[in-house]
Amino acid sequence: MTPFRQSTGVAGLDEKLGGGLLAGTMTVLAGSSGIGKTQFGLQYARAGLQQEGRCGILCDMAARIDPQGHKEYARRLFGWTLQDEPPERRVDFDRFWDETYPIGDYFRALTYQGKRVTKRDLDFDQWNDWQAELSKHLDAAIAYFFGHFVRGVRRCVIDGIEPVLHQHESIQFELLEYIYHQILRKEPEWVARDLFRQRYRENEPVIRQHLYRHEEIGCMVLYTAPESSLDAMIEKPMDEGDLFAGANTIIYMGKIREGNKFRRAMYVSKHRGSVCPDDILPYEIDDHGLRLTE
Repeated sequence: MTPFRQSTGVAGLDEKLGGGLLAGTMTVLAGSSGIGKTQFGLQYARAGLQQEGRCGILCDMAARIDPQGHKEYARRLFGWTLQDEPPERRVDFDRFWDETYPIGDYFRALTYQGKRVTKRDLDFDQWNDWQAELSKHLDAAIAYFFGHFVRGVRRCVIDGIEPVLHQHESIQFELLEYIYHQILRKEPEWVARDLFRQRYRENEPVIRQHLYRHEEIGCMVLYTAPESSLDAMIEKPMDEGDLFAGANTIIYMGKIREGNKFRRAMYVSKHRGSVCPDDILPYEIDDHGLRLTE
């Protein structure tokens, strides 16, 4: 059986990737701040409207005070108004299956603000504050993703992942691991059990009517790399067991020098089980988004 491919939303890139990204896998976009990751992610999410009949959803894990600009980019590029899904909202289980039950398409996973998100850099109380923030929003995260998947959404973008020395000490990576393995890659019936808990039995008939194939769900993670040069990212070795090792597709985005000028370019470092171009792929960003230039 030929694996289902999801469009990246970037004109010309799908052909270079053997038809697009493999559904049911993780794609990592790595690049410095301002290189175009958010635009790329939004184009991928928006491509779901044409391909699956539903736009993808966004989960922002940024722990910084400054916003990522998702709403402004979405409005300018597509006339798409992103709606917030408050992480503190309690699930109304009596209305959950109602098609009119509102679920926003933009989820801010960590509302406790702070520039530091690693155990190494925090004191005991600060680390406990982050842990409390994480625990408080896990149920909201389950409801957000599950609610969209049972309604037909088949792709998600996770943004705001910041570089750390040791990923196992990061609140962001801890939450990413949970979402990816305990929600996105888990059989939907078991996700429903985690969400409904003691109310699972009374909802079991309708849950079974709304089961989806988790193998169809694509996940794009936007990772802020400390390097700005594309060459530096390509030359940096991948550590076993980290975010990159677990990804099916890795795309680096950075600056390259051409004469006395710099320009943006991307490189597909990994595209497991598929065509993987060896070329450096220059791109531009304009009012219509990100596009390859060659």
